[in-house]
Amino acid sequence: MNLNPFNFLYKIQDATADIADGVSELMPTEQISLWQLIWGYDSTSGEYSLTSLVVMSLLFIFSFVAVYVFIERFMAVQRALKGEKDFMQKINDFVTKGNLSEAKQLCQSSENPIARMVEKGISRVGKPMKDITTSIENIGKLEISKLERRLSMLATISGVAPMLGFLGTVLGMVKVFQNMSKEKTFEIASLSGGIMEAMITTVGGLIVGIVAYVAYNYLVSKVEKVIHNMEGASIEFIDILEAPGK
Repeated sequence: MNLNPFNFLYKIQDATADIADGVSELMPTEQISLWQLIWGYDSTSGEYSLTSLVVMSLLFIFSFVAVYVFIERFMAVQRALKGEKDFMQKINDFVTKGNLSEAKQLCQSSENPIARMVEKGISRVGKPMKDITTSIENIGKLEISKLERRLSMLATISGVAPMLGFLGTVLGMVKVFQNMSKEKTFEIASLSGGIMEAMITTVGGLIVGIVAYVAYNYLVSKVEKVIHNMEGASIEFIDILEAPGK
């Protein structure tokens, strides 16, 4: 009995080489590009998968919409956050001196929600304080609804995109097993290619969903900051009107 360990190692090496050769023969020789992979190109049939084309087209549309909404809302929120640091101090000086017209002009020259709220309050000066407070609150609600416009689209995309990608994967797997049931011989190359084609939609859906989710939460935090500033300014304006001598 030959117990030479080197002979045993040579046999393992030969067996490993045979397995590698067999796997390489089963693997497809055609190399596909990333763009073809994204759109569901099947190297075996030489055609694009209709399911992948539809799902990935919808995901691309969702991604463009998400980017557009984020940029547009980000610019709107940034405009709302801009304003003079001493804006309320100037309003206090004008109201104290009775220069309501100058106070209105200052509000009109400042394009932000706080200025529009204060302008509405100034136009109600002379009426009961309850009416002034109500008018300011109404303008504040309108401004908040303007800031939150189209944010729901980002929230919807962040939830729908992953599910759409998963739907594409499930439909792709159904197609893979359907093709397997029709074939008399089992080929690992066709199975792995079909699974890879199906999984790419899930990857695309997760990417779009994660980006939309992060963008949505970022904008929500910015809007909450604007709302906090509006609440502080409204309270400060009411205090100015209720100060002794007013």
